Order: sequence, then C-alpha cells, then structure tokens
Amino acid sequence: MATNTLVLLLVLLAASVPVAAAIGVLAIVVGEVYSPMPLVRAIAENLWQTGREFILIAIPMFILLGEILLRSGIAQRMYDAMAKWLSWLPGGLMHSNIGACAMFSATSGSSVATAATVSTVALPEVDKRGYNERLFLGTLAAGGTLGILIPPSINLIVYGLLTDTSVPDLYLAGFLPGFLLASLFMLTVMIACLARPHWGGERIRATWRERFVALIDLLPPVLLFVVVVGSIYAGFATPTEAASLGVVFALILAACHGRLSLRMIAQAVEGAMTTTAMVMLIILAAVFLNFVLGIAGVIQAMTAGITALGLSPYELLLAIVVFLVVLGCFMETYSMLILTAPLLVPIVAQQDFGLADADANKVWFGIIMIILLETALITPPVGVNLYVVQGVRARGSITDTISGSLPFVLTMFVMIALIVLFPPLTLNLFQDHAVPVISWFFVDFLGSMF
Repeated sequence: MATNTLVLLLVLLAASVPVAAAIGVLAIVVGEVYSPMPLVRAIAENLWQTGREFILIAIPMFILLGEILLRSGIAQRMYDAMAKWLSWLPGGLMHSNIGACAMFSATSGSSVATAATVSTVALPEVDKRGYNERLFLGTLAAGGTLGILIPPSINLIVYGLLTDTSVPDLYLAGFLPGFLLASLFMLTVMIACLARPHWGGERIRATWRERFVALIDLLPPVLLFVVVVGSIYAGFATPTEAASLGVVFALILAACHGRLSLRMIAQAVEGAMTTTAMVMLIILAAVFLNFVLGIAGVIQAMTAGITALGLSPYELLLAIVVFLVVLGCFMETYSMLILTAPLLVPIVAQQDFGLADADANKVWFGIIMIILLETALITPPVGVNLYVVQGVRARGSITDTISGSLPFVLTMFVMIALIVLFPPLTLNLFQDHAVPVISWFFVDFLGSMF
C-alpha cells in the first residue's frame, strides 16, 4: 500500500503535474482505493479546520517581512557592511555572501527570498573582482538555504504544526546550528581559497573607521531579529503575533530609510500574496493527504514495516537520512516536509536516542530534517535555490551553480553528524540561560526604560 502510494506520487510529479494538484489527486485516489468510506466528502471540513489554524497566519507575515526588506534597500546596505568586515578573509566577498545570507535569514524566514536578495547585490562583483565564479555562485545558493534553519524559519513553523511540536522550542534549537552551519560554510570557502588562492579574487580594503561606521547598517536586521524572536521568548507574543510585529517594524525601518511608499507596499504585498498562495495550497492539499493516509492505514503500514526491519535507532536514522537526501533530489522542500514529517516523526519519537523524552526527539530530529531540506534546495534537478541564483545571474549554464554548491552539501552532512554526536547543540546547550536573559531584556530592562 505504501509502495503504491509513493509510486503514484512520483509518477504524477514526473508528469509535471503541479505539486499541490499532484498531492490532491493522490489523496483522492488513495481514499477511493483503500478506504471503505467516501473520504472525499471530508475535504471541505478538513481544509476549513486546517485553514483556521492561527499559527498559519505567520507564513504570509514572514513572507511579507522579507519582501519589505528586499524592496527597502536594507539588504544592500547590510551586504556592503558585511563586505567591509569579512572580505579580508581568504575568499573575500564569498564570506560576505554567507554572512549576509545568515543575517537576512534571521529576519525573513525564507530561503528563496534570502538567495534572491543577496544574489542581486553580490553577483555584479564576480567579474569585477576576479572570483572563481562557480564557488561564488555556490556560496549564494548554499547561504540562501540558511533561511529555513535560522529563526524565524517558516519551515520550522510548518514542522511544528504538522508534528505538534513547540515552535519556540524549535526556534531556540535552530539558532546555534544555523549560525554554526554558516561558520562551516565560511570554513569551506577558506579551505578552498587557501588551496587555490586565485579563486579568492580581489579583496575589498577598508579602514577600521569605515568598518565601525558600517555597523550602523547591520543594526536594522539585528533589531528586527530581537523584536521578532525576542518577543516570543519574553512571552509578549506568539510566533504569529511576532511575525506581525516584524512587518510593522520593517515598515518603520523602510520609512526611516526614506523608501516607504504606496508603490513599494503594493509591490511587497503582491509578491507576498503570490508566494503565500502557492505555499498554502500545498499545505492544505498535503494536510488532506495526511488525513487520508491515516484513515486508510498507510501510515500504520509504514510504521509497522519499518519496525519489522529490526533496525537500531541510529541505523533507522541513517536510513531516513538517505531516504530524504534521495527524495530531496526530486521534490520541492515544502512538499517534502509536509509529506514526510507526519510519517517519519512518530517513528523517530518512539526511538531511544538517549534524549529526555519523545518531545526532545521531535525537536532534535526537526533540526536534522530541516538541514536535510537545505540539501534539497541545492541538489539537482529540483534544487530551488540553484534556479534562483541562476535566474539572477541570467547567463551561462546552471551546471556552474550546481558544481559550486556541491562542497556545501558535504558541509551540511558534517553539520548533521555533529548534531547526532552532540545533541546538546540543539537541546539544552544554552536554553536554560537564553530564555531568562531574553525575558530580562524585554520585561525588566526595557520595561524600566518605558
């Protein structure tokens, strides 16, 4: 049953049927074939109940936030500041690419928006300063993937919704791995450019005075991150409310930079509506599919089949990693997350990985799964970030972007290995201290000032 379902899905995707439509058709077919009840009659109620989920409002809000930052010029100034601070390293502006992606990720929550924005401001420098173009493109594609790991990540919200996992816990768990992965990306660039110095291009020279002056351009995204993520842990806002606060603060920043206008707002809203419609259609179709799979017994059959293999917890984890890596070559990340998380997480939650409980398993595996989704963003033939960066480049072959991204796929596997070997990277390395400090900053310090 499970095999037939997977084969039908792959056939629909191979036939170039839009993802949301493929998922919907699959749900109807599975319901008709494997269920004695007419499950198709439950579509309206199922979609209505899911669409009313309060936390889903965060998705269009974070997408709109990223659109505002993109169109207000804040991203350009942030990149220029990063260039002054990081371009002295072997690899020059390639470190600025990764640093800017990490900082933009901490405000937008979207990998596509991150890759598109930083690529737009960075790519003109390739020929001008003599960089190895393939590696330069790889830093943009890989750096953009940080948007789904570093809070406030839209994918973490979706994962939390699908698996009944605390979004604040996921955000806190993703913070350190996100910035550690960015550091590993930079280390990858350094190793490559130390081995091939001519790949590093011409470095930008900046005095210490220029660097310190440029810090003012890094302040807006930092403040935005504090407003969005800090308000959640201070208890001031839910993730949905925090996303709305972020949009308001982004508009204020745009006004301070003289870029707030009705035209800019209209363009940002239009872009956010287009992306939100696509994402929500996939989510609603996949939620109905999950409902059908549960009623038809597909999920139970998969769980029983995997349990019958008799794998140890870590052998099972390795099998899941291989499965998701292969699947990521053929599926878009939202679809992959929505289809696989409800199937895999209940299985992983029951395993003994030496963690506190099933909830800890879900948070820990959630970060591993998001990193695997990051690999899907830069592995052909469906790696979305590859096409985004190539689209901004608008010349040459996409094979350049693909080959430049491959070293960073290996870096992601290193990051997964570190999380498996050292679970405290996601689960309690600094949680006991971070939340009280953030709460103190918002409640006591700012409260005493205002």
